Amino acid sequence: MNPEAAVRHAGEVAIIDMKGRLTLGEGCSLLRNTVKELIGSGRRQILLSLNGVTRIDSSGLGELAACYATASRLGGQFKILNAPGKVNDMLQVTRLFTVFVTFADEAEAIRSF
Repeated sequence: MNPEAAVRHAGEVAIIDMKGRLTLGEGCSLLRNTVKELIGSGRRQILLSLNGVTRIDSSGLGELAACYATASRLGGQFKILNAPGKVNDMLQVTRLFTVFVTFADEAEAIRSF
C-alpha cells in the first residue's frame, strides 16, 4: 500500500490522516512535506492521525520526532491521534511516548490545543 496523507481542518487545528507505511522513503517524505506545507501556510497546531498506518520503522519514528521539534520550535504543537497497536508498541519501546502527547479520541485531542 502506497502511503497517503489527507489533510483536514478543525478550526485552527490541521489534522493529517496518514495511511500506509511510515518507513524510510515515501512514507517519511510524504509526512515531512505535508508538515512543511502546513507550517509554511501558517498552520502550527498539527494533529497526526496514525489510525491507517500499518508499519513504522526507526526512520518513521525519527520523522515523528523531527515534525514535533519543528512545530515546537515555531511555537506550535504536534500531537498524535489513534496510534495503532504496533505503532504504540514502538513508541513504548523507544520511550518516545514520554515526548509525544497522544490521544485515542479526536474530539478530546482537538480540545487540547
